[in-house]
Amino acid sequence: MRFLFRFYNYNLSKDKELAQKLNTLLGYTPVNLHVFKLAFSHKSTNSEKSQSLQNNERLEYLGDAVLGAIVAEYLFKKYPLGDEGFLTKMRSKIVKRKELNRIGKDMRLDDMLNDYNTTRLSNSMLGNALEALVGAVYLDGGYEHTRKFVIQRILRREVNIQDLETRDDNYKSQLLEWCQKNGKTVSYKLMARYKYEKRDRFKVAVMINNNRVAVGDDFNKKSAEQMASERALVQLGILSEEDED
Repeated sequence: MRFLFRFYNYNLSKDKELAQKLNTLLGYTPVNLHVFKLAFSHKSTNSEKSQSLQNNERLEYLGDAVLGAIVAEYLFKKYPLGDEGFLTKMRSKIVKRKELNRIGKDMRLDDMLNDYNTTRLSNSMLGNALEALVGAVYLDGGYEHTRKFVIQRILRREVNIQDLETRDDNYKSQLLEWCQKNGKTVSYKLMARYKYEKRDRFKVAVMINNNRVAVGDDFNKKSAEQMASERALVQLGILSEEDED
């Protein structure tokens, strides 16, 4: 029966163009196309419908949980001798917002977002859409189906595991180490806490010898501090702008 639905969606449905794009993106044609439309519908486009749930927020929430579980299992099996600390750090590197934004961009999710949104796209929308896409795949085909998609289409194609193993992305630690070696003090100052997309967002400055060097902002205060630290390392010439990207 599912085969018939997929055949219909790909060849006869009024949404066959979407079905064909999803076939290229996912490696198969979904049964429930509506849930994939939601995955690429950002709430800013539907803001005038205050009571509407026709956006990807709920799918993003679901996809985040499912993606985290699949990545954890994948790393657990890939590194049989890896301890909890190593596995946790590796999972964090893969599912961190910056990495998901990059993967979403590489998978050309902006093309899909442009089909269902009138608002200007941001990098964060790409990572959100990726999580929502995972949620949509889960609802359409179940856990094993989603596990196969995440491993084959995301982890093996889009993530360089060996590079992540050696990458030190704890920019606060790097900056602290540099300051200690050079006899300088480092501190962080919360400059603003404001609402963005109905969520708290934090703007943080990193101070070296009480002088502001760089600023970062994110939905999480610790993430904002990491962003500010990374930008400070670039300003100091310790990281290149290519490393920052």
